[in-house]
Amino acid sequence: MKLTIRFLLAHLTRHPMPVTTPLRKQAPRHFMPPLGLSLFRVALMATMLVAPHAIASEDRPPNVILIITDDQGYGEIGAHGHPVIKTPSMDQLHGESVRLTNFHVDPTCSPTRSALLTGRYSTRTGVWHTINGRSMMRGEELTMPEVFKANGYTTAMIGKWHLGANYPCRPADQGFDHTVWHLDGCIGGGPDYWGNDYYDDHYMTNGEWKKYNGYCTNVWFDEAAKWIEQQKEKPFFLYLATNAPHGPYIVDEKYSKPYVDAGMPETLAKFYGMITNIDENIGTFRKKLSQLGIADNTLLIFMSDNGTAAGWICKKSGFKYYNAGMRGWKSFAWEGGHRVPMFWHWPKGELVGGREVSELTAHIDVLPTLVDLLQLKKPTGPKIDGMPLTGPLRGAAEQPIPDRTLFAHVQRANVPPKWEASVAMKNSWRLIDGKGLYDLSNDPSQQNDIASKHPEVVKQLRADYETWWASMKDDLNQTVRIVLGGKQNPTTLYSHDWLMPQKVVTAWHQNQIRRGDLINGPWNVDIEKTGKYEISLFRWAPYLDKAMAMESARITIAGQELSAKLKPNATHARFVLQLKAGPTQLQSWLARQNGDESGAYYVRVRYLGEDAADSK
Repeated sequence: MKLTIRFLLAHLTRHPMPVTTPLRKQAPRHFMPPLGLSLFRVALMATMLVAPHAIASEDRPPNVILIITDDQGYGEIGAHGHPVIKTPSMDQLHGESVRLTNFHVDPTCSPTRSALLTGRYSTRTGVWHTINGRSMMRGEELTMPEVFKANGYTTAMIGKWHLGANYPCRPADQGFDHTVWHLDGCIGGGPDYWGNDYYDDHYMTNGEWKKYNGYCTNVWFDEAAKWIEQQKEKPFFLYLATNAPHGPYIVDEKYSKPYVDAGMPETLAKFYGMITNIDENIGTFRKKLSQLGIADNTLLIFMSDNGTAAGWICKKSGFKYYNAGMRGWKSFAWEGGHRVPMFWHWPKGELVGGREVSELTAHIDVLPTLVDLLQLKKPTGPKIDGMPLTGPLRGAAEQPIPDRTLFAHVQRANVPPKWEASVAMKNSWRLIDGKGLYDLSNDPSQQNDIASKHPEVVKQLRADYETWWASMKDDLNQTVRIVLGGKQNPTTLYSHDWLMPQKVVTAWHQNQIRRGDLINGPWNVDIEKTGKYEISLFRWAPYLDKAMAMESARITIAGQELSAKLKPNATHARFVLQLKAGPTQLQSWLARQNGDESGAYYVRVRYLGEDAADSK
């Protein structure tokens, strides 16, 4: 509109001015305003000459799309030097973006996602594992989608969530308007729809299971494109999180065969093929943004959630995979476990040109950067750990990132052990497990421990870690609880979220459930309302309606214990009892005919009412 007004004013004063930016509608070239026409009327006429949607487009805040892949390492992009892998779309985005080349996350899935969405270290959010009840994010957190919603955005989450399958942890509970996702950590996990195998699967869609046709990654991008096309009235925030290239490693042969032919082991070839499929989808998706005319005013962010899984794939075979010269892989505190790609592309915001930001940055910085960069109003919430990166992204040398110490750790236990699998990072220094010191400026592959040569650096980084650890003391003593009898009624509990003893692995995958692994643990729950509850124990997912072949069942909750004998063809065991509102634990037992016991892998809890009759 400003250009149209300038055009009219140029004619008014008879000083022609070239218009360098195309307009949807312009004043006729021979337009001459009548004598005495006020500037106000000129402006008004200019407004009328511009189509309403053009005005909306110019004034509309930018759309924001965050694409995060799963287990794709820094080196698994062609533009990052990979000698075999083909990623032309990622390479193009790399060349057009501002790139954070020293960007760090947590070394595993759920912790990274919680830190990314809140701007807070994952442990503060209740997340420090991927299973065992420690992958559920606190409902009290202020999340990225909640910030965008407070600023008039519509929000969507598509793909992998892995921050809790029950209220108050689901994506819809955490600020997303539209959700299409698999439960929970991977397709084929215990909470996921039974039998999902990457093709023609069921995904949870706005609270209901819905069947989709096609390969999972294709479905995510197709659904994202459909949703974007429907967003006409409001700017949008899209969190597009692929489950690929996380295992199981399943992909059409046309994507994996080129890597098999190049001499890759079969599983690694499938892993690379999954990345190639993601790359193809990114290319198609970006073309769609251009076709819709929104590419220039869309901030597109691309990253991964942790280091490569190729190290695990090749561990037994010893195959030499490419990792950009870094040591370690997913779930390690070494650089290869937590340094990942991070691209920011926004043509209208001038985040283009293939510039690099080499300062130390992390997942906790993304939310505060979006707030600052887009001038969003941030609702009141817990204190953020990250800082805005607006200056470096803009290339403003006068706004450098101050020196600071950042932390990452792998705490795959009920109670996180201090120092274990940890890294303290400052500039090029890396302190591993509180004792090994490495200088990446001289030793990027972290082969030489120089702690004895720089005791002052070790002392400082240890002190920084101690301060950080002490600041999380209260968070470590909190447990995220699944709410029963409230917004989600009934609620199905999954063995994936059993709170297990230190470093004991729960029954988190459908393969364990098929085998009937003899594992058991409690759920931490919160009874929202006092009243009668129906608690039903299942061996199989409830919607399968499949016989359990169990001898007996038992539950304990809130100091009560109930048991029952089961018929041979029983699909579940049902108990009805009175419960008082408040926090407690629920545990279940299913006994086989030979006396072996496990927990019920699925338990459905339904609030019946304050004075409900015991009706089946």
